[in-house]
Amino acid sequence: MAGSLHGSARTTPRVRAELQASKETTSTLAQRYGLSRTTVTKWRSRTTTADAPMGPSAPHSTVLSPEEKAMVVEFRRRTLLPLDDVLGCLRDTIPKLTRSSLHRCLERHGISRLPDDQDKASKRGKFAETAIGYVHIDISELRLAEGKLNMFLAIDRVSKFTYVEFRDDAGKMNGADFLRGVVAAFPYVIHTVLTDNGMAFADLPKNRNGPTKRSLGGTVNLLD
Repeated sequence: MAGSLHGSARTTPRVRAELQASKETTSTLAQRYGLSRTTVTKWRSRTTTADAPMGPSAPHSTVLSPEEKAMVVEFRRRTLLPLDDVLGCLRDTIPKLTRSSLHRCLERHGISRLPDDQDKASKRGKFAETAIGYVHIDISELRLAEGKLNMFLAIDRVSKFTYVEFRDDAGKMNGADFLRGVVAAFPYVIHTVLTDNGMAFADLPKNRNGPTKRSLGGTVNLLD
């Protein structure tokens, strides 16, 4: 089936093929087909009779900045949440984010469709069954042209309720502040928090001796 022609096209695939196959001069062909020399030269220099794709050769978002696109992509890859959940989680951080701009961003980066087997895609083993309120907290570093940005992410193993913040520094002060934000944001009691051994949440190795106690402004204590 022949492809559709550009709205302003003055030639057909058949005419283009004849131009490419002809040994006659450009001037002769232009006069015969009623075309300009530029049009004849263009089609004689091509190896196909199809119109070139319209639009920019390297599509990019006109709504999101490079930093915001990096936030969206990393959040989706880490959480594997559906489109609307991603939008809900990131809308406060990126106020201009819309459902359509989010979808286009994910599509450009090849992650608009969720994998069929999300357990395999997450590269993590299947967690043991537990009650709601078991929260996994992690930090992911985004490398940007302007520097580094750290994504602090908390997600409940059972409900998949998610809380996220983006910070320039991944030190203990920001770690403690993020944990306070997690406790305030979750709509139910958190009974367990699992973190990595990064400096934001753990003591130096030389100071570790069993579970490490976290004190959040004297109001909440967590064990990891």
